[in-house]
Amino acid sequence: MGVVAKRSSMTFYSDAADHYSHRVRIVLAEKGVAVEIHDVDPDNKPEDLATLNPYNSLPTLVDRDLVLYEPNVMMEYLDERFPHPPLLPVYPVARAQSRLWMNRIEKDWAVLVETILTGKGKDVDAARKELTDSLVSTSPIFAELPFFMSEEFSIVDCCVAPILWRLPVLGIELNEKQCKPMLQYMERLFERESFQASLSEAEREMRD
Repeated sequence: MGVVAKRSSMTFYSDAADHYSHRVRIVLAEKGVAVEIHDVDPDNKPEDLATLNPYNSLPTLVDRDLVLYEPNVMMEYLDERFPHPPLLPVYPVARAQSRLWMNRIEKDWAVLVETILTGKGKDVDAARKELTDSLVSTSPIFAELPFFMSEEFSIVDCCVAPILWRLPVLGIELNEKQCKPMLQYMERLFERESFQASLSEAEREMRD
């Protein structure tokens, strides 16, 4: 697959099983962006990826001459490039709060997900328990608002949804009595047309 000099649409190099790639695919689907999605085997990357991205990493988003290789930067770029529907709040204080939530999800949840999936770093069982306890303690916030600290679906939900979708793969089962608000939140997320459109075949198989 060679590099095209002039691209008529965006190209997204995606790891079909990776939650970071998934969060960007949710934004692309939510915005209805015309995009060529290339599912890339992380152990057998195409040569042109290394010429585009100095880190030769996934995901990578190419929009004509612009190449992005950090998922959250991609998400914010897409939200500004395609403003409807907006996924970040209009007001600076609320936007900053959303970015803080994204940062907390990264530090509190995403790191544990990586530990469980790769078996590296801290003990996997300890990471699984820590993530489960954190999800249980977070569940009550969804009793008040339909989405993550918001009345509207937002960029924060795009970060949370891929993690929650992977709970069976992570070996985590939430107790219905303890986590009813979060389970209802998950149902709302997973039923969204954009979420269903974002799923790769590998991700669909995670819940088959």
